[in-house]
Amino acid sequence: MKINLKELTLYSLLGAVMYISKILLEFLPNVHLLGVLTVAYTVVFRKKALYPIYAFVLIIGVLNGFSVWWVPYLYLWTVLWGAAMLVPRFKNKYVYATILAVVCSLHGFLYGTLYAPFQALAFGLDFKGTIAWIIAGLPWDAVHGVSNLFLGALIMPAVRVLEKAKKITT
Repeated sequence: MKINLKELTLYSLLGAVMYISKILLEFLPNVHLLGVLTVAYTVVFRKKALYPIYAFVLIIGVLNGFSVWWVPYLYLWTVLWGAAMLVPRFKNKYVYATILAVVCSLHGFLYGTLYAPFQALAFGLDFKGTIAWIIAGLPWDAVHGVSNLFLGALIMPAVRVLEKAKKITT
């Protein structure tokens, strides 16, 4: 996965775009473009999408602090990247776009559940405590999942823009 200077610059900027998009939408709890951007980056850059994803993770850690909440970011976005990598390309672009939006949405619905193993380890939660933590977060996960579904309509427009940016770096 060797990258050239143009790619390094692009991936760094895309990681910054993720961070800025998160900051701009913070007034809406659990509504953001991170899932959309992660899926779009994955569709266009495949394995190399990990570069902008982890640039974002690093940026958010540097600017917001490498605290206990940050550690799950090391794997949460990789789960979505992996799921998006598994989606086969469909000839019907509407079917493909819908499946990508659903994958993005499922990640939102499962966010708290994916976060829970680290919470259990970090705070010594037993199984019941972990389940209680997941249940307490379900309303927020519902907002996250529904917003990811609707914002998923932006995945393919983002893909078209990113494909143009990719041509510049090759």
